[in-house]
Amino acid sequence: MKLKEIIELLNAKVVVDNNIDKIDIEKVTASDLMSDVLALGEEGSLLVTGLASPQCIRTAAVVGIPAVVIVRNRDIMPETINAAKNTGITLLSTKYGMFETCGILYSNGLKPIKILR
Repeated sequence: MKLKEIIELLNAKVVVDNNIDKIDIEKVTASDLMSDVLALGEEGSLLVTGLASPQCIRTAAVVGIPAVVIVRNRDIMPETINAAKNTGITLLSTKYGMFETCGILYSNGLKPIKILR
């Protein structure tokens, strides 16, 4: 699914636009624990999180995640916005909570990352 479609589904605000038109998303990673994202996240997935600090952007960059959605209309720190600009990660914000955001994405065909143990 194109990131533009995701933005529409979530009524998301684009905080930092880094090639929205070129980003295609198939899977979603959702967590507030960046250690879980580092351990289990997948390159090319979308990160849904309530963490609005620069750590979510740094983590996404390490994993190879092209876009991050901050849920619950959280105030996003200027340092987070700068990190997104500097790393080329698209940063979005939505009013929906994490559960509702994931439900919307899942019901529209996006898949969760596979967790193999």
